[in-house]
Amino acid sequence: MADEDLKMIEPLFELLKSNGKKYDFEKIKSAFLYADEMHKGQKRLSGDPYITHPIAVAESVAGLGLDTDSICAAFLHDTVEDCPDKTDLDKIRELFGDEVALLVDGVTKIKSINIEDKEEEHIENIRKMLLAMSKDIRVIFIKLCDRMHNMRTLYVKKDEKRRATALETMHIYAPLAHRLGMQKVKQELENYALMYLDPIGYNEIKQHIDEKYGKNVNFIENLKTDISEKLKQTNINFTLEGRVKTVYSIYRKMYNQNKSFDEIYDFYALRIIVDTEYECYTVLGMIHEMYKSVPGRFKDYISTPKPNMYQSLHTTVIGKDGIPFEVQIRTKEMHQVAEYGVAAHWKYKSGEKAGADIDKRLEWISKLIDTENDAMDPDDFIHAFKIDIFHDETFVFTPKGDVIALPFGATLIDFAYSIHTGVGNKMVGAKINGRIAPIDSVPKNGDIVEVLTSNSSKGPSRDWLNIVKTGEARNKIRQWFKKEKRQENIIVGKAEVEKEFARFRSSCNDDERNEIVTAVAKRFGMNEADDLYNALGYGGITLSKVESKLRDEHDRMFKEKEMAAPVQIEPTVSTVRKHRSTGGVIVDGEDGCTVKFAKCCNPLPGEDIIGFITKGYGISVHRADCPNIRNAYANEENANRIVKVEWDTPTSGTYKSSYDSAIQIIVSSRISLLAEISGALADMRVDIVSINTKKVEDTTVINMTISCRDIDHFNSILTRIRGIKDVIRVTRVTGASK
Repeated sequence: MADEDLKMIEPLFELLKSNGKKYDFEKIKSAFLYADEMHKGQKRLSGDPYITHPIAVAESVAGLGLDTDSICAAFLHDTVEDCPDKTDLDKIRELFGDEVALLVDGVTKIKSINIEDKEEEHIENIRKMLLAMSKDIRVIFIKLCDRMHNMRTLYVKKDEKRRATALETMHIYAPLAHRLGMQKVKQELENYALMYLDPIGYNEIKQHIDEKYGKNVNFIENLKTDISEKLKQTNINFTLEGRVKTVYSIYRKMYNQNKSFDEIYDFYALRIIVDTEYECYTVLGMIHEMYKSVPGRFKDYISTPKPNMYQSLHTTVIGKDGIPFEVQIRTKEMHQVAEYGVAAHWKYKSGEKAGADIDKRLEWISKLIDTENDAMDPDDFIHAFKIDIFHDETFVFTPKGDVIALPFGATLIDFAYSIHTGVGNKMVGAKINGRIAPIDSVPKNGDIVEVLTSNSSKGPSRDWLNIVKTGEARNKIRQWFKKEKRQENIIVGKAEVEKEFARFRSSCNDDERNEIVTAVAKRFGMNEADDLYNALGYGGITLSKVESKLRDEHDRMFKEKEMAAPVQIEPTVSTVRKHRSTGGVIVDGEDGCTVKFAKCCNPLPGEDIIGFITKGYGISVHRADCPNIRNAYANEENANRIVKVEWDTPTSGTYKSSYDSAIQIIVSSRISLLAEISGALADMRVDIVSINTKKVEDTTVINMTISCRDIDHFNSILTRIRGIKDVIRVTRVTGASK
């Protein structure tokens, strides 16, 4: 290998030497050379050699202070997936050892998913990521560094891919970085994601920041000078840093709290880093002596740390110029943890493996995995994941003074189950600050909560499933019903299924119904109908996940019976074949035809349609009320080219499950509105195929192409968008209306 190739990693080696830790430089060099050889000839979309990506990831991993094996895995993380004809995991293990192979396998498994259903793929991806993290937390550190470099170079990809990657980053990876306490990584991911998800809002806030900072360019430096002079009067060793709030943090505060830019009080911030916890409180007193504090803006995260290990004192004060600013005070060790989170263990400790203290702080990962293993309904797992990752925390105390961190909005029932499963199952009441409170009450920060239990309790109520917020509590309640109330669950579940059969007016008898339910149960990995009834009864699966499969099995059974029955055809009556096309429609009387959907009217399933034989292509499918079709009827020659068509059925193997449709949204120009619309569509699991925006005076015109199932689904999407504040008009766009 030429010496010029090794020059590519000289900055990395300089960084490793400055870390002051022991590294196996020969092993790292070998990993780079091997990755360089495997990726030889491969290019990134930017045109750069592919090896530039593993180098960038390795530099970020080294910046976190991770060990030799982590840096080697960073170089090799794409080789198994992108170079399967050249290498595999066994070869990696042979050359670089078991730990490197474990890390490479973990990073690879996070993204090597191939499942037909998008919802299942999303959940399976998260599950594999959590499993990889539970085996070795360094896997997610490498993955986060990988995602950081991908976001830095995302501009080279197409708009649709940029948005998809940015959404995944905002919904999964940035919250994970936050949960792990890695604030620097979190902030970079959030800012890049916002840049692609709401470029208008991003640029407006960035412009506001530049303007405001330009007006007070010396504000932070003057504060640092004043505070330094005050602190130098003591024997306290300190480091003073200043910063301006990030674009995304301002955006989020404006969006969540409906504030204007001028109402952001912590736009400016100073960070004071000292040696001891005692000095933190001493400096706090000096700051309050120098400046007037803002009531209600003091937070003590030293005595009550966040679950992601973050510790610091926060206070907001008013400067001499009447400008508010935030002061954060922490020790050096607290600062290291605040910047690098769990990764600070590797960056600043001598040991390279996670110890018991780290394992304890990562218990939430195993709890999430337990929730996924026990919950058959994917929505339950996603709910638990979002609660544990996204939500802010509420800190409450037990009567003994222990601090319990709950997701914001969690109830007293959630609190009881966080203490112990037995406490939750025997709960009969609770007290907040010594007073009896309803068990569905939501405790506030600093409340002292006491759970009242009784050995004669009959267990949790089914209604609790609609009250609790955490996946942990919901899962434990369901497990109790699953174990203790099987016969009762079967009765409840059977009643739900019978209602569903009645809803689509089934005429099947008891034996046929049992056969259908048994077939559906097996599709969920169960042995018999009673297992499915039991799962429905205790809430392990929802009826919404079962109803479509019940109908499919019902239709299949009766279709097979119709095909098995003898068919008599009167000899004097001619039959017309129905040919099923590949486009999701059935065409009468035409064999081997190709169809396309007319751009002039963009028909959707559920709308009446007509086919028109086009010259040289096949059949063009129009809405029955399309003006072009009405014109064709008026022309005798064209009228002969009109054929009858109908939508295909969902049970067919050629059924088309989604259709593109264009809409135009006119909105009042408001920061974050585009993100709000995108979020509403994401909640409805609606794919955005393309999107572009333009400003017209005080409004913004958003032209968007979305995927939908049918006309009812399309109308529900329009209704959801119309309900968003500041949306003026939403219209369907067809070729005729453009």
